[in-house]
Amino acid sequence: MKTNLATFNTGTYNAGPKWKVLAWYFCNYYVLNSAFPWPYALKRGLLRLFGASVGKGLVIKTKVRIKYPWRLVIGDHCWLGEGVWIDNLADVTLGDHVCISQGALLLTGNHDYKQPDFPYRLGDIHIENGAWIGAMAVVCAGVTCGSHSVLTVNGVASKDLQPWLIYSGNPAAAVRKRDMAAPPVTFLNVAAI
Repeated sequence: MKTNLATFNTGTYNAGPKWKVLAWYFCNYYVLNSAFPWPYALKRGLLRLFGASVGKGLVIKTKVRIKYPWRLVIGDHCWLGEGVWIDNLADVTLGDHVCISQGALLLTGNHDYKQPDFPYRLGDIHIENGAWIGAMAVVCAGVTCGSHSVLTVNGVASKDLQPWLIYSGNPAAAVRKRDMAAPPVTFLNVAAI
């Protein structure tokens, strides 16, 4: 048996109505994937218009690519850095306070290399509250990044990341626990009131 890409088909996968895919292509290209710093509110509005669930305070830098906003859920106060690519052939869910750094790739699709027609293998991605995906890192199909987990620069998460651990490498392996300092204490100056 040999690979025969001439027999490839998408199986049961369906991106959505062709008009919607085409309309999004232009909006994504000229606004989100643009080097021009369009206002965040405009970008959030476009994502919502095309069916994304977007919480408050989303920061979207320039040159961001999102395949299908109707397969995207973003919680409150998330950041998408420059050049982020959300290749969501399947659903992607970001919790609250999630940071996806520059050039990171969330990749929900792959191919079944064991089959001669190379069919899609798709899997949802879940990035839980407080997680951080480092610059140029890749999160693969079917992966859950646990609460406050960290995937460091150039790391590749092909399996789930456990909460409160820092992962590095390809494939990503846990290297240490994520400890967070308490926020600084501020005192109210009663004499100034």
